Amino acid sequence: MQEMIDFGVMVFRQKNTNGTFKPHLSIKFRSDTGKLVTFSIDTTRTPAKYAQPDAYLITHAHSDHHGKSAMLSERAVCSDKTALALEIRHDRAYKGRTMEVGGSIDVNGVTVTAYPNFHTVGSTSFYWENDVGTRILVTGDVKDASLLPKCDVLITEANYGDPGDATCYFDDDIMGFRDVLQGNACVAFGAYAFGKAQRTVELLRGLGYNGAIAMEEKSLALTRYLLEDAGNIIGLGDICGDAVCVVPPWDLDKLPVNMSKYVMTGRCDYRYPAIQISDHLDARGLTCMVQDIGPKFTVVYHPSGHRPGRFAAHLRGLGFNAISIDKVNNVLSNDFI
Repeated sequence: MQEMIDFGVMVFRQKNTNGTFKPHLSIKFRSDTGKLVTFSIDTTRTPAKYAQPDAYLITHAHSDHHGKSAMLSERAVCSDKTALALEIRHDRAYKGRTMEVGGSIDVNGVTVTAYPNFHTVGSTSFYWENDVGTRILVTGDVKDASLLPKCDVLITEANYGDPGDATCYFDDDIMGFRDVLQGNACVAFGAYAFGKAQRTVELLRGLGYNGAIAMEEKSLALTRYLLEDAGNIIGLGDICGDAVCVVPPWDLDKLPVNMSKYVMTGRCDYRYPAIQISDHLDARGLTCMVQDIGPKFTVVYHPSGHRPGRFAAHLRGLGFNAISIDKVNNVLSNDFI
């Protein structure tokens, strides 16, 4: 961790009152004016009686990034569409500040810029610089890294970052998806309500399907308010004749038996055939992302389990200075107190 201190950055893990670690991590640094600043990344709120971070950065609205908790703080920061997705998903008001993807916001004298990573509608990677000019990038989960900036300190994910795992290598089966769509007048796709459902609608429209798309209530609301070019989307109760449906995978059984049914996933534990469509980079894509961004130090913070450690080890084998979240010490250096 000494290398990061030399960059004017301290990454650490906070603890809950019961002594367990809070999800993900936080980063401490100094602003241009020398003020000590703390950003907590994709984590739950700290109880009000304890010192608060300057910002809770929420990269996107999936539950494993803990926006449901952080959205209730006035210190929350996310994109406008992530805030809307959180409100729809959790039926509560977002209380923090928002920014457009591609825009910037000032947080206690620090200019934070949101870059698109195309994981979900509204998902963002956050970029800023500290007092000594260290460029810091927090990616969140990434589908397309082509617009991410170069940085000195990279904090990133490893959902499919185990190079030794064959399931971490894949290509989206767009042709298979097209063939299913063209071969069925009455077809249903199982896709999670937030993220995969919107990607499915985008694919359907991109392949030239202009008819109605029927969706269950939560998927419908998220798609209607988040996608600008969703076209004609309707509720399941409004189906008339043949239909294309997009519902959560566990709702496929509720649809008529005469419908052809598929799951949009790389998993193989569903009873219906799978179409490989991912919202993530695979092991090759993650490696190329780091190589293109060119950080001097990388911290891998997501998901839980062994993959962050495997990806960090892979990066070290390629000559990068990298650690995983399980190696991050929760004790702050005196240089930052």
